[in-house]
Formats: sequence, C-alpha cells, structure tokens
Amino acid sequence: MTKIAIIEDDQAISQMYRIKFETEGYEVEIAENGKLGLELVENFRPDIILLDLMMPEMSGDEMLAKLRQTDFGRDVKVIILTNMGEQEAPDILKSLGVSVFIVKAEMTPRQVAELVKKQLSI
Repeated sequence: MTKIAIIEDDQAISQMYRIKFETEGYEVEIAENGKLGLELVENFRPDIILLDLMMPEMSGDEMLAKLRQTDFGRDVKVIILTNMGEQEAPDILKSLGVSVFIVKAEMTPRQVAELVKKQLSI
C-alpha cells in the first residue's frame, strides 16, 4: 500500500486530506509540526510527503533541510502544501528537491490527490 505522510499543523486540513487519501486506498499518517514530522517520516517511511511550511516547533523548510540529510529522506518525494505564495517561500526550497508547490486555497482536495497520483507515477 502506498504511504502518505501529511505534516500540517491545522487539524481540519490534515484530517480532510487523511479522509480523502484513505478513501482512495492510501495509508496515511499525520504529524502536526516539523519536529514530529521528522520522527514520523523516519518510522513510517512514506512514499510521498505533503508538507506545510508555517508550523510551530519546526517549520516545513527546516524539517525538509534536516530530512534531506538522512539516507531515506534524501530522495523521498515532497509536495509543499501551504498558504504561503511561492514567491514568499524560502529560497532554500529550490535546492531541497521539492516536487510540487501548492497553495492550499487554490486547489481542491481532489486536485491535490490527482497531483499526488501524478508524482507517485514519475
């Protein structure tokens, strides 16, 4: 079964995506900040990560930088899912191998699910 990790501090959003992906047959785990996200990814070993940028304890870009330093995290696919505009996002994201950058308010869960499927098939 394909595994998706959702690292998102807004519980309503993370639960909405959990339900969407579980009904499509994915195994889903959630973490509410970057610190917990790193632990989740290390143990869960997802095929793809949906990562928010603005979170407490550790931001998404900080988490991704640390993740990319690990053996497993070096190559895992990451989709940034945030309300921050791409031009406002930290420049470091370009060098950290982000697959797709999505502004939450601009896409429906169905559209996000389609992007995830597309990324998993690449």
